[in-house]
Amino acid sequence: MSDANGSIGVIVVAFNSADVIIECVESLLAQAGGAPRVVVIDNASTDGTAAALRGWAADKGVVLEELAAGARPAADRAGKIDLVSSGVNRGFAGGVNIGLELLAAMPEIAHFWIINPDAFAEPDAARAILAAAARTPGYGLMGGRVLYVDPPGQVQIDGGRVNLWTGVSSNVNLRRDASISAPPKGEDLDFITGANMVASRAFYQAVGPMREDYFLYYEEADWALRRGDFPLVVAPDFIVRHYAGTAIGSPAPDRLASPFSFWFKYRSRMLFVRRFNPLGLPVAMAYATAKAAQLLGRRAYPQAFTLLRAVYGLGPPQSVRARLSPEAARIAFGRAAR
Repeated sequence: MSDANGSIGVIVVAFNSADVIIECVESLLAQAGGAPRVVVIDNASTDGTAAALRGWAADKGVVLEELAAGARPAADRAGKIDLVSSGVNRGFAGGVNIGLELLAAMPEIAHFWIINPDAFAEPDAARAILAAAARTPGYGLMGGRVLYVDPPGQVQIDGGRVNLWTGVSSNVNLRRDASISAPPKGEDLDFITGANMVASRAFYQAVGPMREDYFLYYEEADWALRRGDFPLVVAPDFIVRHYAGTAIGSPAPDRLASPFSFWFKYRSRMLFVRRFNPLGLPVAMAYATAKAAQLLGRRAYPQAFTLLRAVYGLGPPQSVRARLSPEAARIAFGRAAR
């Protein structure tokens, strides 16, 4: 079966997402034209995310099968939810890769849709994916429009660009009114946001899984820059709405990012630049240091000092380390966890 004719499988990586996961899953099962296959990876949540899904599925009569990471489901059909326990928080890429491995074993699935648990899809999103895939059968990664839930109608990201010297990434059309802002063309982008992206089976088979050493941030930019000749595609009618960073404290229009978010963002940024443009690393470090000075001027002391520790390889502060279990810390921080 060609990618253009295959079906959609969805991957939702959840971490402490009990308050948002039901809205996300309901939006996926309510897709016009039929529900896709949905895989939820519970990344060792401690807030009852899995229990919330179980209770909801029982109340609604939705088939839910629980699996350990690496296991295969007993039944394969659309409209069913596979709830996979990762056993330990493996980071975003680690969770995505568990879902990719499971869905890739189902030959009828040609499009791997990755969506954040704090996002929900418009009813025609799946149809928009299939229509765009039919128009561009050799696509690699596909994105749509990610809009903020609040303020409504405001763009969070229509795709991304990244500077290989500073490592700074930018969201196309950030905070613009979606009704008057034209989506970009795929050839004008460097990456598709991991909050809402689709990978073709051909892309996954050729490029492989996401790199897991980022843990959080820059995984999708890394994946896109390894795509070779596979094009990026934008489907303007592929729309999701995003609460943005509910579990890890990512920035939103009304708040500064948390120290946890700052540490992983800047650690991953340095790793990304070192990997794709090592000559740019001093530039990236200098730029980040200037950002820390700016934060100090705003009296955002925890964020500033956490940023500097990440950039200069000093390891995470205790406030960041304490957010993860010892097992997850070994994955997330590597040598810094010891």
